[in-house]
Amino acid sequence: MIGRVRPAPGSVRPRPSMVVGIGNAYCSSMTRYVIDAPTLLHIVAHRIRPSPTHQLVAPSLIRSQALSLLFEGVRAGDLSEDVALQHHERLTELKLRLLGDRVSRRTAWKIASEHGWNTTYDAEYLAVTRLQADALVTLDPAMAAKARDIVNLADIDALSSD
Repeated sequence: MIGRVRPAPGSVRPRPSMVVGIGNAYCSSMTRYVIDAPTLLHIVAHRIRPSPTHQLVAPSLIRSQALSLLFEGVRAGDLSEDVALQHHERLTELKLRLLGDRVSRRTAWKIASEHGWNTTYDAEYLAVTRLQADALVTLDPAMAAKARDIVNLADIDALSSD
């Protein structure tokens, strides 16, 4: 285990950007974390400021999923429309690298197919993590369970630490 990142069983060794330590020639200042829509909304609602030494990455569908979750929250009476729209405004201002290229989509298809899933939505997050990031940060226990044996996981606290 490296810091707060839990390697997936059988995963390749951590990328150089994950390796830290005094005198380590491979140390990089940028760690890339994939976040999912519930985690994005948590970051916005709790005004978490990711460390400038980290880059947030997600599949391009994240903003639509976050908007849908906000709408569902309003419909269920969990959020006022004003609060939901404020959260939406903040999430659009958050610096987030969005990916949706052919290779990511193909990798998502492969992951979903290999695991017998009915959709590729969760697999898109795992594909982007596998291809472009150091770890996935999710607050969704079901997503964490799916991801555990596929990609590295990190705690939400890792986003704001250097």
